[in-house]
Amino acid sequence: MPFSWLLVRRIHVFISSHIPTNDDGSVATPLGKVGADVSIEQAAEAAKRIALGVLGDLKREIGGLDRVTGWARVLEMVNGAPGFNQTTAVVNGFSELLLELYGPERGAHSRSAVGVAELPVNAPVAIEAECFIE
Repeated sequence: MPFSWLLVRRIHVFISSHIPTNDDGSVATPLGKVGADVSIEQAAEAAKRIALGVLGDLKREIGGLDRVTGWARVLEMVNGAPGFNQTTAVVNGFSELLLELYGPERGAHSRSAVGVAELPVNAPVAIEAECFIE
């Protein structure tokens, strides 16, 4: 079955779940559960790293970030410790970068932040998104 990190359909781009990575593509640390092994601040920084990775993949796929006309939605999954319920504070790292880069008109998006029991490689957060292009 074919798989792609990004699926472009006319003006709509579906972005598969990303975890935080370093510039060389390796998995970024810290790893673990937010609220136990990873602080909210570290997890928000991890979400920002995901945004940078998504933007890099998007630029390679569509040829330039200036083609993005708007963001539809962001789904964040937080590897939370039992009882952790501050998931929205984590997604701010991703959302704030989009708003900084694209402004309130093109950077605004709907979002969901949910807690999950586990994520691949024990990542603290994973994010998928959708955007529109010209």
